Amino acid sequence: MNTIVALDGVTKRYGKLTALENATLTLGAGEAVALVGHNGAGKTTLMKLVLGLIRPNGGTVRVLEKDPAGRKGAQLRRRLGFLPESVAFHSAMTGEELLGFYARLKRAPHSANKALLHQVGLAQAAHRRVGTYSKGMRQRLALAQALIGTPDILLLDEPTSGLDPASRAQVYATIDRLRASGATILVSTHALAEIEPHVDRAILLHQGRIIAAGDLASLRKNARLPTRIRLKVAPCSTQKILTSLHSDISLLHHSADRLDLAVAQNHKLDLLLELAALRDMIEDLHVEEPGLEALYHHLMSEVPA
Repeated sequence: MNTIVALDGVTKRYGKLTALENATLTLGAGEAVALVGHNGAGKTTLMKLVLGLIRPNGGTVRVLEKDPAGRKGAQLRRRLGFLPESVAFHSAMTGEELLGFYARLKRAPHSANKALLHQVGLAQAAHRRVGTYSKGMRQRLALAQALIGTPDILLLDEPTSGLDPASRAQVYATIDRLRASGATILVSTHALAEIEPHVDRAILLHQGRIIAAGDLASLRKNARLPTRIRLKVAPCSTQKILTSLHSDISLLHHSADRLDLAVAQNHKLDLLLELAALRDMIEDLHVEEPGLEALYHHLMSEVPA
């Protein structure tokens, strides 16, 4: 994997407050990574370190093999796109004028701005003053400015905040497209279920420390969370099915025509084989693996208070 961003033993303190402690991670080309944690966990601090807006108190930060807070930091930042959690634009400027302003700052051609406004669904509002934009429209404009210059690295801090479902889908489609084109994407979000299909890995932060990192399969394996199996069964057959099962299961819910079971990963195939033998009584079956949100809550519960 071609390493694009590397943090090695990075610590950042603000006075007596340690915002990030001994953080080590790498991001590769064409990789989308979710940065997960509660408010104040250190996610924004980590992004600011990658941007070179602040310096670490210990450890090293390298972006495209350079120090982002070094002498060539401004030049390096032209290859980065950043969407902050809270956006503040000059209300008297139009959407088109704002993109032109940011394009000049990044020394990027203005010719692509029209397409960017169209991409985020603001083509019809390009000549309106930003002060008349809704929160969701301002968020989409912020995404457009982050995409100026076709950045190699995209840092997105709560990119779907304030967006309606259609606009959120548009953001995720943009992440997929940039990821496929080879861009490196770090996205901080609380929308864990939504972001899960659009990232390769997740990094979980708690009180400035990385408590877990990896792809969903490895996180799930390490957490040893059970698989949930939901059954729609023939009426009044739930008890007969339960007495026919020999696998080590937990009964989560039952009714006249429904069973919800939990089974450990190492017993999942055994249970499925047993259920296959009872197919005459089973009308439908749904297997639900623990997702990123379940993994996050589980890992948070295991962190000492």
